[in-house]
Amino acid sequence: MDTYKRLTLVCGHYGTGKTNVAVNLALALREQGLPMAMADLDIVNPYFRTKDSAARLEQAGIRLICSSFANSNVDIPSLPPDLYAITDDRNTHMVLDIGGDDSGATVLGRLAPAIREEDDYAMLLVVNGYRPLTRDAASTMEVLRDIEAACGLRFTGIVNNSNLGVETTADDVLHSVSYAEQVAQMSGLPVVLTTVDERLYPALEGKIPQLFPLRLQDNRIFLNE
Repeated sequence: MDTYKRLTLVCGHYGTGKTNVAVNLALALREQGLPMAMADLDIVNPYFRTKDSAARLEQAGIRLICSSFANSNVDIPSLPPDLYAITDDRNTHMVLDIGGDDSGATVLGRLAPAIREEDDYAMLLVVNGYRPLTRDAASTMEVLRDIEAACGLRFTGIVNNSNLGVETTADDVLHSVSYAEQVAQMSGLPVVLTTVDERLYPALEGKIPQLFPLRLQDNRIFLNE
């Protein structure tokens, strides 16, 4: 991204790939020399967790804030014990992985007053035009409005993470650009990134603005997990 806010909130519907995007954003920001932490606030889906990348984050010097039950066989909603460090520690940049729908975004509502007061955040909607419930701009806008209503914050940008998992081709990513542009037009928000598996990046470099290569989570096969 062209500008860095202290807090980067990453939201999206189930299967859009928001967790993988959030991890890669945190790593990219850390490479800029920023003191970084990452928070997993997704209490809705216990299966695709930021903690899957705990080793990579630790190696990069990124603190991970997550539930003590993450990656366990205990499937209950649980918030990180140090949740309010996200808003209290203003010397650290943070990426937040938010739950995949309006129910998950409700958790963010607890922090919304402090986030608005500080006013140093970007809130990004991760979209995937190849997922069943967000195949067009109109249905994607419904997700956007539901999340905003649940958390009490407004989105500031869109991340086009349209993919078909390991079957994704360079043409699939190119064809998704028009979908992302339609979402941008309807929402009035900019497309700040179009993501692509790092193996396809060389074929698309220079063809799509703000192209961002992704390295998949270590134990995941699909971009949309």
